[in-house]
Amino acid sequence: MHFSFFHLMPWTELDEAPTQWPARNAPFRPERGTELYDTYLGTMAHAEACGFDWVGANEHHFSPYSLMANCNLVGAAMTQRTKSIKLAMLGNLLPLLNPVRVAEEYAMLDVMSGGRLVAGFVRGIPHEYIAYNVAPDESRGRMREALNIILRAWTEPEPFGWEGEFYQYRAISIWPKPRQTPHPRILMSASNLESAQFVGEFPSMVGLTLVSDLDVARSIIDGFLESARAHGRAPSPEDILVGQQTCIAETDEEAEDIMAKALAYFHGVLMRPQQDAQRIVIQKTRFFGQEGAGDYFMKRLQTLKGRTIKEQIEAGSILCGSPQSVVKQIKRLRQHLGAAHINMNMKLGNMPDTAVIKGMELFRDKVLPEVRAL
Repeated sequence: MHFSFFHLMPWTELDEAPTQWPARNAPFRPERGTELYDTYLGTMAHAEACGFDWVGANEHHFSPYSLMANCNLVGAAMTQRTKSIKLAMLGNLLPLLNPVRVAEEYAMLDVMSGGRLVAGFVRGIPHEYIAYNVAPDESRGRMREALNIILRAWTEPEPFGWEGEFYQYRAISIWPKPRQTPHPRILMSASNLESAQFVGEFPSMVGLTLVSDLDVARSIIDGFLESARAHGRAPSPEDILVGQQTCIAETDEEAEDIMAKALAYFHGVLMRPQQDAQRIVIQKTRFFGQEGAGDYFMKRLQTLKGRTIKEQIEAGSILCGSPQSVVKQIKRLRQHLGAAHINMNMKLGNMPDTAVIKGMELFRDKVLPEVRAL
């Protein structure tokens, strides 16, 4: 199996939850922000010494939930702080961005890192379309067209023009081209069956960012596999990634206590202001495509928020416990979902950074040796 260390770069020092979205930025202190970025980049670089295969970053906007408005800047920093670990940008919010610029920045990262980029493309969270003034109804159409532009920009040796529904370019010829051929490994996220089927149309891995129920997650993965086969591919467990909020400590009790406090801040403070904005986008648009998919998205968030730590462990939503317990939980995920990659978000909310580092090192010393060969 393969493992990714993932970081959201959260703001950890809010005394109370913002009451509306976008969250007012008056509580942000730049000096503390500089300290957090330095700590977070150091933690991410430490993933290489802890045996992780990838280090992951992503993109969010207008929220203390994540201080990472551009994951490619974080990726550039990681090219200088690491030597061999894959740099997984998970990923650029493609429908909100200029696809040629994304193709260029990803190509730069791949060359700068010596061919270590994993190129992630995501549609994002509904409220971020309000932040960037992009129509949510256009999300999937923009995603499809932008992906086709990027794939051609990476592989086409001659300048070409593009006249599409959403994007028009007189000529495209990017410098540099990616180091990996024909292009870096691609990963796209899927939170429902329709998204999974969409991912299967492309030469891409599928990533489930959250698991609320193992059976539902299995059905989403099966949808990806069927779609990929229908489009002439032969997908394998290597093409499946599952995200897990993770806490590893010396004992189950210690890990569950750390996780409970971190998730209380994560859901009760950091996530609170954006939930109303998400609900409005879901109700007023077809961001999620199929009828009922948006309701499922909101219900999933509420379900996760309402469960105890033990209930989330049982549901397969999180990895939490002593090294021995986490080994058992990983084996269960492998058996039920068939995923060869697990993306571990180990800095949740205001979780102490010392606990994060301790968990990473317990993973290296006591978990990884037991699960690597699965």
